[in-house]
Amino acid sequence: MEAVAPRTRAYVTCAALGALACLLPLPVMPAPWWAVCALAAVYAGCDRLLVRRHLAGPFYPVLLAAAFLLPPPAAALVPLPGALLTAAGQRPEALRRVWRAAQLTLAVWAAARVHWELGGRDAVVGRDFPYALVPAGAAVTAFCLTLTVLDGGILLLAAGGPAGTLRRPARPSVRRAWCGLFVRSLAPIGVHGLGGLMMAVLWRSPYGPAAALLVLLPMCVSWWVYAQYDRERAAHRATIRALVQAVDLKDGYTRGHSERVGQASMMIARELGMDDDRVEVLRFAGILHDVGKLGVPTRLLRKDGPLTAEERRVIELHPEYGHEMVRGISFLGEARSAILHHHERLDGSGYPYGLRGAQIPECARVVAVADAFDAMTSTRSYRRARPVGAALTELERCAGAQFDPRMVAALVRALDRDGWHPAVTAADDTRPGPPRPPAGPAAPCTGPGTVAGDRASTGASAGPGTGTPAS
Repeated sequence: MEAVAPRTRAYVTCAALGALACLLPLPVMPAPWWAVCALAAVYAGCDRLLVRRHLAGPFYPVLLAAAFLLPPPAAALVPLPGALLTAAGQRPEALRRVWRAAQLTLAVWAAARVHWELGGRDAVVGRDFPYALVPAGAAVTAFCLTLTVLDGGILLLAAGGPAGTLRRPARPSVRRAWCGLFVRSLAPIGVHGLGGLMMAVLWRSPYGPAAALLVLLPMCVSWWVYAQYDRERAAHRATIRALVQAVDLKDGYTRGHSERVGQASMMIARELGMDDDRVEVLRFAGILHDVGKLGVPTRLLRKDGPLTAEERRVIELHPEYGHEMVRGISFLGEARSAILHHHERLDGSGYPYGLRGAQIPECARVVAVADAFDAMTSTRSYRRARPVGAALTELERCAGAQFDPRMVAALVRALDRDGWHPAVTAADDTRPGPPRPPAGPAAPCTGPGTVAGDRASTGASAGPGTGTPAS
């Protein structure tokens, strides 16, 4: 059974006790029990069907309809059967079911309470539009806010607390994380709220509950369409994982490097204020930046000793090999140009085309900084990792000649605030391999030999450790 930290169990227990407190007035409160049972049965049926077919998570329209139709304690009862009976899919099963039940109960209770206090029930009964939208919107906001606060708390506990510091005291990131959760979930839950309001109005209309259930049909169809899109994205991620695993098997010295470059690229993109879709593309670019190594002979990647000029030219073809491999994968977007140009340098001394300054695509400049940072902070069989602070200082030293200063500054800000917690650590990077030459002194950020972190670098013949490493 998966181990769960005591503080996480305590957090879930507190949430469950809070949910029970929301239900306490039920024994003394008159409630339309037939409506409670009907909505609970509909929710449980839809939830089990959608989760079993991997189409969606909780079916929020039914829960929000309950918040619009019922007193708060009665509405809070609606999600319990479905949440407790539907399989969680991960261990520990029982704890996850209790957590989901408590979370939804508290969210529905909060939405119903806000809706009730603003007179929303009378607006729904009287079909008083557009005023009915005001309490409904407030209830949806309360529902979303409750889920955000509860999710943020459990994520904070899972992460082990706020991020540490690197070179100056870290600013609290909890508020930013919660704000991000709230903003991302408000629009989807708002759409669910409109569906719930339509159900509530039809439920109270002369057409009755049967007409209200018809609202679920188009929503289920939309869920199915979204599920197809989600499965397509899952197939994309599986394709990327397969390519990365192939690279890791071929070049064991840099195992896990691609995942960490993707993570660092994502941090830079977010710090620059890029939208979520572009952040995802930059993550793909970082993960796949070295996929062209599959076209490089393994003997060159693992050669013991300096490379000849001809061998170095072969290795420097890997960005073009990588671009050819992924050029037909449309969902990668601008990530393809990042794969092709991530070894270009601002002063024009990079490869494969010697581009300068703004000629280098922005995404490639992001990946170049992330690539160099991870190469410096990763342990290899032939050298130890540099401290994060030292690596950032080296990046700042080479900003303007080799790296885009804006990308370097963005990485520094992101790491100072959030710390560096890679999914695959540098300690996991070491594998047995042939010995390498000893590290040399740092070199200027111009001319050949500037970057020599591994066989993919310009000036690899100069030996690892010469200048600023980058893979």
